[in-house]
Amino acid sequence: MNLHFYNTRTRQRQVFEPIKAGRVGLYTCGPTVYWFAHIGNLRAYLFADVLRRTFELNGFDVTHIMNITDVGHLVGDGDEGEDKLEVGSKRDGKTAWEIAEFYTQAFLKDSERLNILPATKYTNATDHIPEQIAMIEALEKNGYTYKTSDGIYFDTSKLESYGRLGGQKAEEKEAGVRVEMGEKKNTTDFALWKFSPKGEQRQMEWDSPWGIGFPGWHIECSAMSTKYLGRTFDIHTGGVDHIAVHHENELAQTRGAYDTLQANFWMHSEFLTVDGGKMSKSLGNLFTLDDLAQKGFEPLAYRYLVLGAHYRSKLNFTCEALWAAQNALHRLRSIVREWDKPGDVGCAEFENDFLAAVNDDLNTPQALSLVWKLVDDKELPTKAKSRTLLFFDRILGLRLDDVIGKPLIIPAEVQALIKARDAARTKKDWKTSDTLRDEIISHGFSVMDTPEGTKVR
Repeated sequence: MNLHFYNTRTRQRQVFEPIKAGRVGLYTCGPTVYWFAHIGNLRAYLFADVLRRTFELNGFDVTHIMNITDVGHLVGDGDEGEDKLEVGSKRDGKTAWEIAEFYTQAFLKDSERLNILPATKYTNATDHIPEQIAMIEALEKNGYTYKTSDGIYFDTSKLESYGRLGGQKAEEKEAGVRVEMGEKKNTTDFALWKFSPKGEQRQMEWDSPWGIGFPGWHIECSAMSTKYLGRTFDIHTGGVDHIAVHHENELAQTRGAYDTLQANFWMHSEFLTVDGGKMSKSLGNLFTLDDLAQKGFEPLAYRYLVLGAHYRSKLNFTCEALWAAQNALHRLRSIVREWDKPGDVGCAEFENDFLAAVNDDLNTPQALSLVWKLVDDKELPTKAKSRTLLFFDRILGLRLDDVIGKPLIIPAEVQALIKARDAARTKKDWKTSDTLRDEIISHGFSVMDTPEGTKVR
């Protein structure tokens, strides 16, 4: 089957044709590791994970590179303000290097909890300073840079194609833009190398041909993607918030240095909203996976919720929607536990339909609907359905191999707690009932009170 994806650069769905037959070079913009990733960030990484899994299910060998931004991302995306790592250092009372390591590990832990496949290689910006300097030198040689009192900047007026990724020409992007110009020649110009402020000792700084300082936010991705995937590779992913600035500037740097497109396909996931509005710290609606866990949600329930919306559609997060996703996931697990173990033959028609759905610009809502259509089919033997559901799960990533054909075994200790709780409820001793419920949960089980009696998960 052909794979069709929407390409932000061309504004249309296209047949995917790899640069090298059977192989895919994939670059994903990774986290700035000064704080925990929130669920809006994580939606973009779940999208990239589904994309990678789709390639692998179709037999491609994927080289997946993800950057770790541990220097150069300033508080203001217009090249002003403090470095976010320096901000994190002051906030937590640790060095910038310790901050970077701590939040990198937190991000990797969250990725594992969501069953996001590890990247082939995670590349830290601080480990690739020479590559970034070399790329800036190439831009300088080609006439795309100029120097100000605070750094080396890219002159966007020198690149005719600047603004095309975001759908605007440079002059259109500048209209109505409010930024601190400083010594910039154009409002859209951006820093390639920032000088360390005079009289201030930064924790992260390096010598360069232009003076002691640190790289701009955008140059790292251009330099590292070039090093590991080549000057032109197959696909670059990120969130839609990256299009107008970060990815536009990445593309400009690669065009200016090497006269290449950087990536043939640019793919972006839409925003996550909360209760229909913007998600932000100031509004108090910015959630991490740990925040969700405190409300009783498991990470894979969030993955299920994300799969239920197309990656190019806004997804509105509510606790009610996440409860529905978690209940659906629990119901699925309960059903498939009673199936036979996977047989040697699956359900070919279902598998072909599923592959057609994900190959059509990652249509995960259609893919999920096929899961329930398969579950509800009473004619097919469960051993065939088990095999096909495992095929589906190579994309869905819901860890269904842990439950298919594996009836729930309740330890004697938990059974005793359930029996004691039922007795307490009969006596209407709600305080004891709640205490026993919490103890059952501490053993990794949950109970639901239904008209048919207590159900255990």
